[in-house]
This record gives sequence, C-alpha cells and structure tokens, in this order.
Amino acid sequence: MAKTRVEIVQENLHAAVASATAAASELPRDAALGLHTTLTAGKAVEIFADQVASRLLDVAARELRKTNQSFYTISSAGHEQNAILGTLLRADDPCFLHYRSGGLMMARSRLQPDLDPILDGVRSFCASADDSISGGRHKVWGSRPLWVPPQTSTIASHLPKAYGMAHALRRVKRLGLNNGLKGDSIVLCSFGDASANHATALAGINAVRYAVRRGGDAPIVFLCEDNGIGISTETPLHWIRDNFSHLPNLAYYTLSGTMDEMWDGAEAATRHCRTTRRPVFVHLHTVRLWGHAGTDVETSYRTVEEIEAVEARDPLVANARRLIELGAATPAALQQIITDLQARVDAACAEVTRGPKLTSVAEIIRPLAPFDETKIRATTAIQAGAEARTTLFAAVLPEKNPSPLKRTMAAHINSALADEMLRFPEISLFGEDIGRKGGVYGITAGLQKKFGSHRCYDTLLDETIILGLAQGIGLAGLLPIPEIQYLAYLHNALDQLRGEACSLQFFSNGQFANPMVVRVQGLAYQKGFGGHFHNDNSIGALRDIPGLLVAVPSRGDDAAKMLRGLVATARACGRVAVFLEPIALYHERDLHAEGDNQWLFDYPAPDQLLLPGDIGVYHAEAKDLLIVSYGNGLRLSLRAAKRLQEQGRSARVLDVRWLNPLPLEAIRKHAAECGAVLVADECRATAGGIADAVIAALAESGYGKPLGSVRAIDSYVPLAAAAKLLLVSEQQIVDAALKLGR
Repeated sequence: MAKTRVEIVQENLHAAVASATAAASELPRDAALGLHTTLTAGKAVEIFADQVASRLLDVAARELRKTNQSFYTISSAGHEQNAILGTLLRADDPCFLHYRSGGLMMARSRLQPDLDPILDGVRSFCASADDSISGGRHKVWGSRPLWVPPQTSTIASHLPKAYGMAHALRRVKRLGLNNGLKGDSIVLCSFGDASANHATALAGINAVRYAVRRGGDAPIVFLCEDNGIGISTETPLHWIRDNFSHLPNLAYYTLSGTMDEMWDGAEAATRHCRTTRRPVFVHLHTVRLWGHAGTDVETSYRTVEEIEAVEARDPLVANARRLIELGAATPAALQQIITDLQARVDAACAEVTRGPKLTSVAEIIRPLAPFDETKIRATTAIQAGAEARTTLFAAVLPEKNPSPLKRTMAAHINSALADEMLRFPEISLFGEDIGRKGGVYGITAGLQKKFGSHRCYDTLLDETIILGLAQGIGLAGLLPIPEIQYLAYLHNALDQLRGEACSLQFFSNGQFANPMVVRVQGLAYQKGFGGHFHNDNSIGALRDIPGLLVAVPSRGDDAAKMLRGLVATARACGRVAVFLEPIALYHERDLHAEGDNQWLFDYPAPDQLLLPGDIGVYHAEAKDLLIVSYGNGLRLSLRAAKRLQEQGRSARVLDVRWLNPLPLEAIRKHAAECGAVLVADECRATAGGIADAVIAALAESGYGKPLGSVRAIDSYVPLAAAAKLLLVSEQQIVDAALKLGR
C-alpha cells in the first residue's frame, strides 16, 4: 500500500533527526545559538517541542477522522514557526488566532503550566463536551486563562474586533479594570495570505492605520502566515510583500530563514509594537503541508513534484537539523521529545474518544443567550447621585421638565443615553458623525461636550469597523453603544453580528462575552426624505441571528426604558442587542390630529426600565379584535382602532416592542381573549418582519379564530409620495380588520 503524504512527512522528520551532524559540543541551555541572536538553546528546544506537539495533534486529527472520531482536519502543519510569536508574547497580550496557529497556541500554553494543550487539542477536534473552550460546540483555538477568545472565522472577519481590542487598551488602563490586561499589553491577530485579500481584513488593517494617522494608538501585531496558497488558488509571488510593506503608519517585518533569524525579527516586531503602541505587520513565510483539510485532494491541483518541493521545506525538519548542528540538542534528545509527545497524544486520544459528547438541545444552547433578571435589575439599581444628575442636565432634570410640552422620542433617547453614561463610566458612544455634530438626527447632541471625546466620538466611514470596534471594546470589559447611521448600512457589515459578536458566548461556552447595544436608525415613513437606503424596512436578517436581542420602541418614554433595559442586560449578561430606532418617530408629536400632542410623553425616572417580554397594551378591555404591531405600526394601529370603534368594532392593540425574541406567550394570552388577530407589520411581506412568526405561533398553538395580517410590499422603498404605495397604511389596517370581522 502506498504511503500517505502524512506518513511521508513524519518519516522525513525522523530521518532528519537521525541523519543530522551533531556539533562538537552541546550548548548550555541559557547560551545563545550564536552571536547574532538572543534565542537561547533551551528556548529553541522548547519551541521545537511545541511545534512537534502541534504537528502530532494534526496527525491524530486525521487518523481519528478515519474512524469518525475526529471532526476537524484543517491543520497547522507547515505553519509551526508561529510558535516563535507564541513564545515572545505575554499572557496579558490578547490573541485572535486563525485555524493554522497551532504551534503558537502550544507555545503560549507554557505560560500556564497547569494547562494541558495536547489534551485540550484532542478534545477540541473530537467535539468533546469536556473541551476547555467551546465545550464541544466547535473546533477553535481559545483559552480564558491565556486571553485567547475563540475565532470561528476563515476569512479574516476577526481583524476588526482585534483592532477594537487594541483600541480599548488605553481606556482599560484609564479605568483600572481588573480584566488581566496591562497598560503595555499588545494584541496579536493571525490570518492567512489568502484571507489578506478579503474586504474585512483590509478594513481592519485600514482602521489601525487610520487611528494612528488621527493621533491615536493601535498596539496590534498583524501576523500574516503566508503559505502561498488559498485552498487550491496560488497567491501571486511577493503579493503580500508588495501590498503591505509600503503602507504608511504600519511597520512591516518579514520572517524567513532559520529559527533564530525568525526569532530576532519577531522579537524586534513585538518590541516595536509594545514600545511605540503602533501597529505592526509581520509577514511569516510558511508552507502548507498536506491539503487544505483532510477531504482536500491536493493532487487535483498540485503535481507530485510540487508537493515534494513543499515537503522539502518542512520547518520542523529544518529546525531539527539546526538545533543539532548548533549544539542546542542531540539527535537522541530530539527523538526523545518526539517519542514522549507522541505518547501524550496517544494517551489523550484514548481518553477523549471514550469521553462525553453534547447530548441535548438544552446543553447545546445554554451559553447562547444568557438572561438573569435578578442580575439585570441589580445592575439597574446602580444610580448616579442626584447632584451629578443635576449638574449633567444643567439643573433641569428631564423627568421634571418645567416646559408645558412633553418630550419627543429623540429627546428621551438623548436623555437616556446621558443618564446611562453617567451611571456607567465604562460606556462609550461612537459612530459616524455622532460627536460634534450630534448625529444626523441630533440624537447624541451635546453628549461629547458633556462626557468628552474619549467617550463620544466619530469613527471612520465603515460599519464593519464600527461593529468590530464594539466587539473588541466589549471583550475588554467595557460597554460600547455604537451607532449605525441607517438600517440599510447595517447590511454592509452584518457578519460582524451574525458570525462574530453573537457567536462568541456560544463558542466559548460562556467564558468570553462582547456586550454591546447597537443603536440603529431605521424603518420607513420618513417625510420629505427617502430612498431605499434611508427608508429601509427589512429586519429579517436581524431576526435570523441566534441570541441577538432586537428592540423597537414606538414612543419616547418606552424608548428610554427599553434602552436602559438593553444596557442592563448587556452589562449583566454579556448580551448583544440592537436598538432599532424608528426615524419617522424621532420628532413625532401627534397621534390622531395635527397639534394634539398625544405622542409626547414624560421622561421616566432613571430607575424605570423595560426588559424583553415586557409588552405594551392599549384598550385592554376590547375583545373583538387584537391588533399586534410595533414601531410606526403602533401609531397606525391606534388610529385604526379609533376608527373601528366608531364603526362598532372594539380593537385591543398590542405593542410587542421586542422583535427577537418575540413575546409569543403574551401574544397568545391576549389573542385567547379576543375574537380575531390582525398583525400590522410595517416591514416587508416575505421574511421581512414578524407577521409570519406570529401567525405561525398562533396557528400551531391551536388558535382557531380568524387570523390576518397587513404587510409592506416586497420592494425597495422609492422616493417621495410613491413610498406610501408600498408601506402599510391606516386604511389597510381598518380594511383588514373589517374583513376579519365578517
């Protein structure tokens, strides 16, 4: 039987150890490998051992896959020189690692002697419930004690949040947070040469350069592990060098050659980043041994000669020869290292394959969406002093406004943001134009002046970076409230919520969290202003994200209380939330007639809040019809209810407020008391809003009474008055209600 490429590579390593020419004398452990380097013999041997451990784990993953006991075979084989970086970093330097950073992870684990990276590695690729980071949910590199948040990305979508962490370090130092980070900590973020072409990667690298250009700091090491190929597509020769070596505000280091030469370059790069607080791009030359993964037939796109040429550049072979020839180790010593590590891997495989797996839905989803109401309400009980609030609001507290007019939603949100920022010093606001300008609708007006430019500031024009920034800030123990200027802009960066932020607690088994409240200005019905980007009524993509809280206020006092509830939930439970603010209601004053001021409300006292599941009910005594709605639809429904009442048909109106998760139990309860249910959904008819889910839930629960809905047309929203032809109207609600009553 022909030998596999895995077997050939392993034989090459053993042959290299056996055939290398030993030095005349062995170096002491603390002796440098040469006059040109600071790498000692002892440290070099440790790095080699870490590289061997990574390699043997890769072999084990592929061997166990043959018997369906391993479920992940993307290996680090050929990339093991990244262990050098793992040795040079400290435990308080957060690392965001891509899937070929096994050597780095092995080396980093030496910082915590009580950890067993081999056992953890086997548990991870065998989907063991005992896996120390994900609990069997995914194969990821990660560790809470080692400050390695798990990354599920294969396309460099973790670069923006790595930047966010680097951005947060200065504020962590200022607040003195006890999160294991230090004032001179730096961030490492690894990725491949193919991923370096992705828009998200380029956005992250651009953001750190932009930050430095604006006078800030960004202590981050971008580690590009360049093996020259992305699955089967070759990276052009010198592509990484030509694209990244000349960029202003980004120091470039290339690592190639012998282990000691790479050590010196890596040492210089990390020292530069730590002392200057500026970003560094480290170009690590590697090879990819074997195919992309165990199912990848490498001979379908590489010749045998090409594969053999790559195998001849195996870094472990080169390192073994180097250590022996320089006297850092003997052939017997290196062979013993390999033998001992193989025994540990074998023992781990034997133990793990007999171990537990995830066996229930409850067990799987436990860390997905934590919610502890007791902790949340305790968080809300933290109050700023009366004197501080009096100073903040210039002696006119919003709940005691002496003006005869009540206040709009815009005013309530502004005051609520101010109150929360005063209450929690770790809160920061950021987004496009929210600083000096106060946002395009004035919602953050005056907050930069009140709290300083370090807590309310403008970002560059990139939603991906805004959400990545929020993730890094949240990971660092702070509480970000980013703003997305328009709902349509959020779709440019949705994976930062779907694939990254909302998955972190799930894939870290609750050990890491990136709490945030994302303020999104959106929905339709704006007057005198239009176009599909500014009147976007599509929320289906948000409701699709597991664990994401989505809230839509319909009136000003609710907005303040809901915002407080989201802040408290994010702070207490680490949750990611979207606060979708209806632009058309920001400055709305009236309900039924111009000048009636019935859509102005008092500001609620700062200890009042609403939590997911808390709904709004109007005309609770009505039993003919239940109208379920939210946002702009609530006003339309209340106006329709008045007209229906005039025609002898009573309508109870329910404001769901929370679009994810939907308050289905409350809806069922009120539906049972009414003769029919109508969902007034201002979003798109097909998977754009909540009508499908509400009607399905009622039907599946055996609700035998009439059901109906009115929804917006499946279309982009056009300019001017034409928009009204597509959106839900008061008249449509009335007509549908009367039809249900026939």
